[in-house]
Amino acid sequence: MKKKFGFAIVGTGLISTTHYEQISAIEGAKVVAVYSRKEEKAKSLAETAGADWYTDYKEMLKREDIDIVSIITPSGTHADMAIEAARAGKHVIVEKPMDISLEKAQEMIDVCREQQVKLSVISQHRFDASAVKIKDDIDSGRFGEMVLGQAAVNWYRPQSYYDTSKWRGTMKMDGGGVLINQAIHTIDLFQYFMGEVESVYAHTAILAHEGIEVEDVAVATVKFINGGLGTIVGTTAAYPGLSARLEIIGTTGTAVIENDQLLKHYLRNPNNESEAINIAGIENHNGGDLDHASVDPAALDGASHRLQFIDMINAIQDDREPLVNGEEGLKPLKIILAIYQSARTGQSVQI
Repeated sequence: MKKKFGFAIVGTGLISTTHYEQISAIEGAKVVAVYSRKEEKAKSLAETAGADWYTDYKEMLKREDIDIVSIITPSGTHADMAIEAARAGKHVIVEKPMDISLEKAQEMIDVCREQQVKLSVISQHRFDASAVKIKDDIDSGRFGEMVLGQAAVNWYRPQSYYDTSKWRGTMKMDGGGVLINQAIHTIDLFQYFMGEVESVYAHTAILAHEGIEVEDVAVATVKFINGGLGTIVGTTAAYPGLSARLEIIGTTGTAVIENDQLLKHYLRNPNNESEAINIAGIENHNGGDLDHASVDPAALDGASHRLQFIDMINAIQDDREPLVNGEEGLKPLKIILAIYQSARTGQSVQI
């Protein structure tokens, strides 16, 4: 690296340890500051990271050794925190969803561009080896025309998951339930592979948890601009926690990714239509087994987070857009909010 990069971690929730560990594993990167509204949480993570702690966000942003701010606060605060960081001249990494409002998300994008800082929205699974391989094959035409996609995230969250944090399960701070929180990464890969979505028709429900305002069960049908069709299914009621599964079907190729592992990857043999070439034996993800994430949100293999952090550093050094910039981060959010609108109105929603 041409310089040392100082990071600030903003928020001390479940994913904060992943951010600290993966940033610290990058040569030339260091967590120099931690912010939380709660002093004891800020102190705890800062001591682990060997960093300074703050409960005053604006005061922290005055530090000249902070190059990148990594925001992992409740979803409904993402845009406001990112905008403040951008106006302080800091590059911004923001966890998914980038916000719970399209208007606020767009404002975040606009302000980052005005301030000439980079914006990257966490969608770490685009960096998985399986996703990189599938995307390359699709873009090179090996899958032919995309005809069908199926995304299913059947996970489990106990009642205590919602009860232990006041903001979880609320529309004001969570913005939604299983789709916007647990399934958003799978939905992002779904549209990343299949193409832009034209319309959705959906149903959502609260069937397995008490005292929440957001869906714990959702189903949607999807029509893509390229003519392909698809389905999205999600729940946090699948005891004891099943899989996140993505099936991608083209006229000359198919792939199945389950729990971030490439299970099946077939391409039609151009010399023999009846023969399929099985290439699913490639090295997948980074050797991690993410089955536990279906029940424990803290059970994540953070290696792909690290790759996204490195991409952000490289984007700054090379003065280019990060792979998952604001416009890319907006795409799954648009789909999910359209699903919510369809469920409320009982009508198909154009995106």
